[in-house]
Amino acid sequence: MENGETFHCNDSGDGGGRSDVVVIYPLSRYFFGSKDAIPDKDDCLADRLQRMKANYAARGMRTCVHGILLVELFQHPHVLLLQVRNSFFKLPGGRLRSGESDVEGLKRKLSRKLSSEENGTNDDWQIDERIGMWWRSDFETLPFPYLPPNLRRPKECTKLFLVKLPMTRHFIVPRNLKLLAVPLCQLHDNSETYGPIISGIPQLLSKFSFNIIQD
Repeated sequence: MENGETFHCNDSGDGGGRSDVVVIYPLSRYFFGSKDAIPDKDDCLADRLQRMKANYAARGMRTCVHGILLVELFQHPHVLLLQVRNSFFKLPGGRLRSGESDVEGLKRKLSRKLSSEENGTNDDWQIDERIGMWWRSDFETLPFPYLPPNLRRPKECTKLFLVKLPMTRHFIVPRNLKLLAVPLCQLHDNSETYGPIISGIPQLLSKFSFNIIQD
């Protein structure tokens, strides 16, 4: 039998009186495996910057989509993050292909990073609403959570989507990546460790109520 506990703040100022509830299932319900490593495109940060500049010159602004996946551990919401080279963290997702929609691209990227299904066409990812957008004026600068009025030619746009997980799922992760469940409270105001986008997730999720399902 499942027990759910909903945490919310009563607020009648949203106009419609609707409460957005996110159901979060225990981490223990999910299974984890590994697959072949994804080859690194860059050996160092300088190589990555050079590649991104070349791509911008050829294709224009880079658009990225990332998913926020939530699980329960110790009765607290956790975000699933990928750790690269035992150093920096990132959300699952990546760059859109030319002509690709946000949802199609995110499903493809989630499958490539978290599933045995590589292209996402047969995967059952449930992409929910977009909850945030970040803009980068240059590849060497930090992103803004809004489009500055004086920014005429942004180099990158990053969109964050809430991804609703089923009550159980197999995650298959490339061997050169680690999938970690990080407490939401640990991300808050911790840009030094996680960067401005990931550390801003708790504020983005503040509009939702959490229905935490316990076994």
